Amino acid sequence: MSHRNLSAVALLMITVAVTACGAEPNRSPAAAPTPTLAVPSADPATPSDPAAVPAPTGEASPAAPAAPSSAAPPPSAAGPAADGTTERRPPSPPPVELPPRQAGAPTGREVVAAFRAAGLKAANVRDRSVDCGPDGLGLGCSELVVTDNVAVYVFPDESSAGDLAERWSGAAYRSGTVVLNYLEAPTPRADRPRYEKVLDTLR
Repeated sequence: MSHRNLSAVALLMITVAVTACGAEPNRSPAAAPTPTLAVPSADPATPSDPAAVPAPTGEASPAAPAAPSSAAPPPSAAGPAADGTTERRPPSPPPVELPPRQAGAPTGREVVAAFRAAGLKAANVRDRSVDCGPDGLGLGCSELVVTDNVAVYVFPDESSAGDLAERWSGAAYRSGTVVLNYLEAPTPRADRPRYEKVLDTLR
């Protein structure tokens, strides 16, 4: 090959090379595609949100605490018993029936009123007729009126009154169906005849 032919071949190769390098002279470097970086997926072993972690296989997830159940209502204070029967209270004992006072005999309060009218002491009057019945002293009297100075017993008949007067011999005085007792009230001996005289006027 001659020197001229070599020059021509070399020129042709240079031209081809220049043409290949400058095929896209107007393209800016910025237009070149930006390589995409792959974002590594989150490590399942270390999640960022604990709530998103599924429960391990074979284990149930913890359940929310159950709401407290409402307390059972208290049993009714009134009503039938458990077996369906109605509870009944035993009847109260009947009142004590005292023997009637003898017709025309003064009452215990009438005797006390006569003492006061005569100027004798008979303070703090108390009706204790319940002591005449079986639940009390069982004396069988019809009335019992007590003061701080003397006790007045009224019996249904003179025989019952005489029996009690003898039992309290030396500390009692009887007039008809009424007995004055000086044991419960410390009546001075000097004043006793005055009470007895007033009682005698009531017969």
